[in-house]
Amino acid sequence: MRRLAAAAAAATLALPALPPTAHAAPAPCDLPRGYTGPVGEQWARKRLGYDRAWTLTQGEGVLTAVIDSGADTRHPMLSGRIADSVDLTGTGDRDCAGHGTGVAALIAGRDPRLGGVAPAARLLIVKQQHAERDADGGARLPKAVRAAADAGARVINISLKAAPSPALDQAVQYAHTKDAVIVAAAGNAQEQDGDQGAAYPASYPGVLSVASLGPDGARAESSGVQSKVDLAAPGKGLITPWPGGGHNPQAEGTSYAAAFVSGTAALVRSRHPHLNREQVVRRILATADGNAGTGTGRGMVNPVQAVTAVLAGETAPPPAPSQPPAAVLAAPEPSDDRTRAIATAVTAVTLTAAALAALSGVIVPMGRRRNWRPGRAALPAPEPEDTPETAPPSTTIGTP
Repeated sequence: MRRLAAAAAAATLALPALPPTAHAAPAPCDLPRGYTGPVGEQWARKRLGYDRAWTLTQGEGVLTAVIDSGADTRHPMLSGRIADSVDLTGTGDRDCAGHGTGVAALIAGRDPRLGGVAPAARLLIVKQQHAERDADGGARLPKAVRAAADAGARVINISLKAAPSPALDQAVQYAHTKDAVIVAAAGNAQEQDGDQGAAYPASYPGVLSVASLGPDGARAESSGVQSKVDLAAPGKGLITPWPGGGHNPQAEGTSYAAAFVSGTAALVRSRHPHLNREQVVRRILATADGNAGTGTGRGMVNPVQAVTAVLAGETAPPPAPSQPPAAVLAAPEPSDDRTRAIATAVTAVTLTAAALAALSGVIVPMGRRRNWRPGRAALPAPEPEDTPETAPPSTTIGTP
């Protein structure tokens, strides 16, 4: 478990300089076993409440790319969630770091306690490094970004950091021209390789850069402050799936925080398919919960508000399939004053005629019989008094 905890602490992956060749034999996966004991509900799921948006959308139809260390496609949380995969390392599609599996599951994994933000989104796994320290200094990352964009990914999650380069900058701009929303980790306070500089591509304009918060809502100590930060998400004390089954019960870092934002972007793109990349980013930033201190940007992402808020200048989406459209009442017929006046007059004449008929048929004959003298009202005869012999017996209510 010590090795598992150490792997969990590395929220962004180190990128050493020597890449494997394109035809390298698959390297062995040297991973500890995952935790197989009982796990509770993810605190982040309770805090974000993204399941309340699932009556409107679960991310249907949105291809979301996960550029990482691969993913365990056989893990129960990811079974059936992966639409396609691309291996740029030549080492096979296994996840030998455990990192990509966790990130992918937080985006679209299915589990009643730990499930991802957008469980109906389709995942594209782009493996650009084999293990924690098995990469090429970032040379494959631009190719991975372009591959994701060319595959039609509408959201691209990059939970790792690299040094800035013209190739990476151009790849990000290329993906933007394809209308892809790029979400990237803002980087950790202490990287394994000692790099304390800004994280890329998170610090490029137009990329959603994500810091991590703890259960108390404050910035996690592991979340760096050197990068541009747009907003934050849960990134401490998380439970993520682990290759081969089981879980990592101590996942921490901006890598996992980025996954929650990518899942939110998938929900927004599914519910508001008419919005372009910039509008999706604007919606996610405008609905965040508010700055929580240095290095938190707009604060905690709010998936429900990102999906449901009505923003100025946007067209409201159609009703959800489970909700019938609002009833449309027919407009009343235009008023006709002349017709109403005629109808009123006819009614008045009819009532008057009926009154005259009653007067002629009842009152006039009675007056003739009395020679038109006033009559007297007849008083009712007094009732006979009860006598002891005829008085009714008294009624007793209750008991003494």
